[in-house]
Amino acid sequence: QLQLVESGGGLVQPGGSLRLSCAASGFTLDYYTMGWFRQAPGKEREGVSCISSSGSTSSYADSVKGRFTISRDNAKNTVYLQMNSLKPEDTAVYYCATRHRLFDSTCPPGGMQYWGKGTLVNVSL
Repeated sequence: QLQLVESGGGLVQPGGSLRLSCAASGFTLDYYTMGWFRQAPGKEREGVSCISSSGSTSSYADSVKGRFTISRDNAKNTVYLQMNSLKPEDTAVYYCATRHRLFDSTCPPGGMQYWGKGTLVNVSL
């Protein structure tokens, strides 16, 4: 039973910050590439950030580059997404997902093996 559970979402004002967490159970994240994705109501799902199994490499969507930071703590079996300078257009359900490193260290939206159920981030006055 492999599970990913996101937490940390909520209501925040524009310019504010949130830190999302993704906790894994049923397996260890040591050998898995991890990614964050988001989907706004009526919008297409998009990739936000991706981090390799060791945390040595990471990537970001242009829309969040410089504002968001992905990190992981394999000892805690958890990955994080620190979101700063939040904008209304960041409002979405945020999902974490994983893919075994045997494939590669990228996060293709159609190629992730396991997905969490998401946490809502609402950036609004």
